[in-house]
Amino acid sequence: MENLQFARHRRLRRSENLRSMVRETFLRKEDLIYPLFIVEGENIKNPVASMPGVYHISLDLLKEELTEVVGLGIKSIILFGVPAEKNELGTEAYNANGIVQKATRLAKELFPELVVVADTCLCQYTSHGHCGIVENGQIQNDPTLDLLAKTAVSQAEAGADIIAPSNMMDGFVAAIRKGLDDAGYTDIPIMSYAVKYSSSFYGPFRDAAHSTPQFGDRKTYQMDPANRREAMREAQSDIEEGADFLIVKPALSYLDIIREVKDGFDAPVVAYNVSGEYSMIKAAAQNGWIDEQSIVMEKLTSMKRAGADLIITYFAKDVANWLS
Repeated sequence: MENLQFARHRRLRRSENLRSMVRETFLRKEDLIYPLFIVEGENIKNPVASMPGVYHISLDLLKEELTEVVGLGIKSIILFGVPAEKNELGTEAYNANGIVQKATRLAKELFPELVVVADTCLCQYTSHGHCGIVENGQIQNDPTLDLLAKTAVSQAEAGADIIAPSNMMDGFVAAIRKGLDDAGYTDIPIMSYAVKYSSSFYGPFRDAAHSTPQFGDRKTYQMDPANRREAMREAQSDIEEGADFLIVKPALSYLDIIREVKDGFDAPVVAYNVSGEYSMIKAAAQNGWIDEQSIVMEKLTSMKRAGADLIITYFAKDVANWLS
């Protein structure tokens, strides 16, 4: 062992306090956006079978839920609506008294400082389950843009702080930005689902949102999971069209994309820790195969390390508790 030269990296790992002194990445409550599924009716808090700990909640129980969320120190929620009625044009999406619009008004009345993000899409509201107008079995891009703009304006009128369009139609950010600006909502930012892959990790969400396509799939408008350069083209277009945040969805299998988007654009990057990623951990934890807390914290920290500024996650309440 004489004259052996090597670096002693372990010097900085000798104790928890030493490790915390040199820690590079931090997860905070302020980083978390908590998704909520709001339904019509009364006294409803029904568990989503494929997402343990996630519920369909009716408006009359929203105060109780938001009181818990705010009490935990979570600063932001994203609202998904499950309407009582659907049709081919998804008219409940842009109804001034639609479920997301009513939930938004109530949330802002109860907790004015809570940041309310409105998911802006048609798939939960259309009878066919697609994110746009369908003609002859084809999803029509340009006619859909008008409906998305109408939806965004109705959500802003209800008090949404941020509009989050998730449809992946070409030009959707430009159409929504123009719609908001023309309606006088120039200060409302757009959190674009800029890089949204056609992923198998969305299955439990479609159960929660009742948004499974009734025919075909969404591969003609959501991205091929094999593509990396295309993600940068999508993000570039959205920035040029007026996006203020860029979402990468899913997160865990696309950490490389999160890093490239972070390095490529001077805008906050949002990782969407999607339903399949959530449910796999919940299932493994319920079977006693993993330690849920340590796995979740490691996973979300990896998203921050990859470059995410914010994380949409169904684990938000759990994480807020653990951080406390």
